[in-house]
Amino acid sequence: MDFLQLAGRTIVVFGVANKKSIAWHIGKTLEEVGANVVYVVRSPQRLESLAKLMQDREVYVCDVEFDDQLVEVGKQIAEKHPVIDGLVHSIAFADYDESGIRPFHETTRKQFLRTVDISCFSFVTLANQFKDQLSTAASVITISISTTTMASENYGFMAPVKAALDSSLAFLAKSFSKFSEVRFNAVSPGLLKTSASAGIPGYVDAYLYAEQVIPRGKAVQTQEVANVAVFLLSPRSSGINAQSIVIDAGMSINYFDNAIISKVMNQ
Repeated sequence: MDFLQLAGRTIVVFGVANKKSIAWHIGKTLEEVGANVVYVVRSPQRLESLAKLMQDREVYVCDVEFDDQLVEVGKQIAEKHPVIDGLVHSIAFADYDESGIRPFHETTRKQFLRTVDISCFSFVTLANQFKDQLSTAASVITISISTTTMASENYGFMAPVKAALDSSLAFLAKSFSKFSEVRFNAVSPGLLKTSASAGIPGYVDAYLYAEQVIPRGKAVQTQEVANVAVFLLSPRSSGINAQSIVIDAGMSINYFDNAIISKVMNQ
């Protein structure tokens, strides 16, 4: 039974970097339920590194920082897929310089604006690029984070950028409502064990802490995030629009767990 009603639907997935990527887990799960998945990766070098993983899948190259590449990949995909039913934006980049993580107030204009461009504005440009190919009731999703208001020093200026990404959901949903029923939502996971997160200073300690705070004692798994993403891409989630769905396994309810308090107070 095709409960999710995704069999035969065409979904374009941006952002696979390796087998640990959220985008890869989403794409693989979409394939398992019968969807036709089209992948887009950042560069020819990335495509080469993914050759074994991708095998004979349909893959294109586009660096969203460059408008000409966005236009070109849109044309290439349109030639084979004049109608697409879903779009996944799993793209994030933080322009940390050689000095590493610094206090937020020392963020430079160049760092912040480039990070906003790649991690947030690219979501808007992708939606606009594919608007004429999206089916009337298509679903577009992005990957956010579980909270943008917790001031984690090692995450730096990325949280305000993700807050802008979250805000764009409502405005894209409103704009597209003038001519379609296309929905825009985000999956917002807690700490994950991905290659991208591993590059954030102090992330491993934060991940281990999260495992203690989460009631079940186990961190969120990337596949759990992918499962929610696939649901949001499906017609079964047709009533959900302009929302950010938090996937943190209950971490946000458990910061004052007695066992954790005792550990801190008895140090």
